[in-house]
Amino acid sequence: MTQASRSLSILRKLPAGALLLCLAAAAYAHPGHDGPGIGGFMTGVQHPFAGLDHLLAMLAVGIWAATQGRPRAWALPLAFALLMAAGAALGMAGVSLPAIEPGIAASVIVLGLALLSAWRAPAAVALGLVAVFGVLHGFAHGAELPANVDPLAYGAGFLVATFALHAMGVAIGLLQAAPRGALALRAGGAAIAAAGAWLLLGAPALV
Repeated sequence: MTQASRSLSILRKLPAGALLLCLAAAAYAHPGHDGPGIGGFMTGVQHPFAGLDHLLAMLAVGIWAATQGRPRAWALPLAFALLMAAGAALGMAGVSLPAIEPGIAASVIVLGLALLSAWRAPAAVALGLVAVFGVLHGFAHGAELPANVDPLAYGAGFLVATFALHAMGVAIGLLQAAPRGALALRAGGAAIAAAGAWLLLGAPALV
């Protein structure tokens, strides 16, 4: 089986995975399963999917990582997630950081342009960028911690959702090996960058 065939096989399975995630959310929301731990976890899971800026950035990290090949295919998503957890801790602690929302929108633009240009950045630059972006997105998650929600469960939830979005992005990024796959990824990068610019210019951020 070629790499392109494997990528298509992965993509076919994504709808089933999304359905399972929805079923899990429905199960946890059922009366009798809404304790603070479970409720906080599902709130965290939903948060990255509810924000266009978070969703696009996390998908883009996965796509960009896949186009870089190993070991960046796993190192970039991992760096993003680890620094996102650190940023969330700062947000939950009430630390003040400037220009978080513009920074998040800028992260979407930069990642979109990286895909559009098929940029293979030096390893240190790529890791540094996704680390900074992870702090920004994590800070927003932490600062928006709902009242009466277990912080650890909430954090675990948005980390799970983040890894799921990264995995979807990696699967999409593998399509670069398919006919015209690289062109499609560049077009997707242009769309992501445009969405980031729209958010930066003051569109209502869905966070």
